[in-house]
Amino acid sequence: MNQPSKNKLLDIILTGENQFQEFKTSFSKEAIETITAFANSTGGSVYIGIDDSGRIKGIDVGKETLQIWQNQIKLNTQPSLFPDIDVMDIDDKKIVCLTIQEHPIKPVSCKGKYYQRKKNANHQMTITEISDCHLKTFNTSWDFYPATTHTIEDLSLKKINKFIARANTIRPFPINDDPLTVLKKFELLMQDRITNGSHLLFMAEESAISTIEAGRFSSDTIIKDSITIRTDLLSEVDLVFNFIKKHISRGYYFDGTAQRKERWEYPMEAIREIIINMIVHRDYMASGDSIIKIFDETMEFFNPGRLAGRLTVEQLTSGNYISAVRNKQIALIFKEAGLIEKYGSGIKRVLQAFDEYQLKPPVFENFQHGFRVTVCRTPQKTPQKTPQKTPQKTPQKNDVKAKILVLLLENPYLSQKDTAEKLGISFDTVKEHFSKLKKENRIKRIGGRKTGYWDVL
Repeated sequence: MNQPSKNKLLDIILTGENQFQEFKTSFSKEAIETITAFANSTGGSVYIGIDDSGRIKGIDVGKETLQIWQNQIKLNTQPSLFPDIDVMDIDDKKIVCLTIQEHPIKPVSCKGKYYQRKKNANHQMTITEISDCHLKTFNTSWDFYPATTHTIEDLSLKKINKFIARANTIRPFPINDDPLTVLKKFELLMQDRITNGSHLLFMAEESAISTIEAGRFSSDTIIKDSITIRTDLLSEVDLVFNFIKKHISRGYYFDGTAQRKERWEYPMEAIREIIINMIVHRDYMASGDSIIKIFDETMEFFNPGRLAGRLTVEQLTSGNYISAVRNKQIALIFKEAGLIEKYGSGIKRVLQAFDEYQLKPPVFENFQHGFRVTVCRTPQKTPQKTPQKTPQKTPQKNDVKAKILVLLLENPYLSQKDTAEKLGISFDTVKEHFSKLKKENRIKRIGGRKTGYWDVL
C-alpha cells in the first residue's frame, strides 16, 4: 500500500470536506454511503480517523481490519465497489484513506439506496436522477429506448411525410427515402420496434404522456378559457402558439413606410422559442403535465423536469454553459425540421428579443419538481437622466401632442403615466392631452385599460 506524506495529508485537512473528500472518525454505514456517492459522481476519497473539524483522531487498524472493510463495501454496494485503500501514519496515529473513481456503470446503490455527491454532502437521488444517471452511462436518453406499449401501427404515415417535406425545405440534400427507411436512419425504428421518441413525434392518436394544459386566467383561480393538448410534439408547437395568440393583444404602428406594422404584447419569436424548449426538454418520465397560464400582465410556462445535468439558472441566463439535451432524439428531429437553430442558443435569443422589445427580462427558475419561465409585458424602466442645471422651457401644447403621438407609434401599449415620465411633465397635463387627442379623433383606445393599446389614427 502507498504511504502518502505527512505534508500531503495536512494539505488535505486544511482544504476541508468538499465535493471530492470527506472525513470520518470511524468506518461505518455512512462511510460506505459516501463511497457510493463519490462513485456516482466524479470520484473521491474518505479519510477514516479525522473528525469533521479536521482534527486527527487516528484509527485502530488490526490485521484483518482492511479486509473486513473491503468485504463490507463489496456486500453493501451494487454493482460491487472496490476502493483503493491507503494507510498513513502521522504523529503516531493511523489514518486510512478509501479512494474510489467514478464508476463506469451508474448508478451504484448502497443497500438499495442511491446517493450522489453535491458540494460537501451526500444527497439521495430521486427516481428521475437515477434514470438520467443510468441513461448517461450508455450515452443515450429515454427517448432512444424502445416503446413498450406502442408499435409502428400507432404512428401516422401522414405526419412522417409532413416532417420529411418540412426537413427538405432547409436541407442541402433532400430526403428521398420512404417513411420506414427514414425512421430507421434516424434510429426511430430499431429492430422493428419504435422508440419512445418516435411515438411522441409521430403518434397517430392522442397520448397522456405529451399532455399540455393551457389556460387564460382573469385571476389566480378564475379561468376564462382553456385547452388540453395531447398530440404529437411537432403539432403541439403550433397548437400552443395559436392558443397564446388568441389570448393576447396586438396593435399596429407606422415606421415611416406606407405599410403599417404589427406589434404583439410580447415578442412572439421569443414566446415560440420558449414553447419549443418546453416540448424538447420536458422530462416525459416525470408525473404531471406541462402547464401554461396566461394572465393580464404575465404568462407562466411550467415544465416537469428541472434543469438537466448540473446546469444552474445563473449559467443558463449568462449563456456560459454547454447545452445538456435531456431528449436527444426529439431534439435531433426538431433541429432537422428547422425548429431548433443551434443547441443551447435559444435562451440567449429569448433574452435578446425581450430586451429589443424593451420589456422586463423573463424569470427562469427551478420550481418544485420542474422548471418555470415567467414573462411580463411590463416595460423596462427608463434610466433617470441627470437634471440639467439650465432652466427648461415649458413645451408648447402642439409640441406635447406631437411627442405623445410619436411615443404611441413607437409603443402602442404605453400608459399615460409612463408617457408623463418619458416627457418629463405632469400626469394631469398628459391626461388632458390624451383626452383632446381622442376628441380630435387622432387616437383610439383598443381593448381594456390593462390589456389594450392605442391606435394612432
